[in-house]
Amino acid sequence: MNIILAKSAGFCFGVKRAVETVYKEAEKIRHRSIPLDRSSIMKRLLQILKKGVQVIHSTDELKGRPKGTVIIRSHGVERKIYDEIKALGFEIVDATCPFVLKIHRLVEQYSREGYHIIIIGNETHPEVEGIKGWSDPAETTVIGTCEEAEKFTLSSEKKVCIVSQTTFNYNKFQELVEIVNEKGYDIIVLNTICNATEERQTEAERIAKEVDAMIVIGGRASSNTQKLFEICKKECENTYYIQTIKDLDLTRLKSTDNVGITAGASTPNNIIEEVQKNVRNEF
Repeated sequence: MNIILAKSAGFCFGVKRAVETVYKEAEKIRHRSIPLDRSSIMKRLLQILKKGVQVIHSTDELKGRPKGTVIIRSHGVERKIYDEIKALGFEIVDATCPFVLKIHRLVEQYSREGYHIIIIGNETHPEVEGIKGWSDPAETTVIGTCEEAEKFTLSSEKKVCIVSQTTFNYNKFQELVEIVNEKGYDIIVLNTICNATEERQTEAERIAKEVDAMIVIGGRASSNTQKLFEICKKECENTYYIQTIKDLDLTRLKSTDNVGITAGASTPNNIIEEVQKNVRNEF
């Protein structure tokens, strides 16, 4: 069996940076509490960094705790979260992906200049929730589908600024922008999709066209992994979405000669290697 592993599979720049930040802070403050905003990769780190590291889901959980350091997840958080952490007397180490931070600054700027902000993305995704927190809530809309784009209207002739979730599908982003653009508003479009995301999706699509079966590895709640799966499924019917090797029925690959493997931006290398090794050894 020939196995093609995507070069872009696994941790993206932003996740690598966040992981390295956690390790660094854990070494510096080994005997103090390091509360972390919740994310799948941070949860995995807890298995290794058990002493002095805790995950928090909201700033309410900081109240009454000994003062320590809060590491902001790579997805970023709302502006009010920073203010609340500082007000409680904690130190902040910001591990937000620089590409996401750029969107925060853009949204903050254009919102201040009176633009209505449109965020192309998944409204419940933590990155999008964070972006929303840097603009005027009354002048911010999240659009993730063609139906939502068609329904979008403004009550006044207001300027519109469009940004995107960094992991959104580029072709889908263009499609939704075109629908909004046809409404005749004064629009500025800022393509804030991460280059690494575009490269990962393009590579996954290319590999899926070449193989008999495709394996996409990542968490079920991972937006970028879900989009990888959708892209691969269009090109290769035998595409399997798994979190670990335990989710893969290897018997389904017995009649295949070529298998492709890719993974989402928060998938650790050891999981990717385990899947690749088991598929290779089985056949």
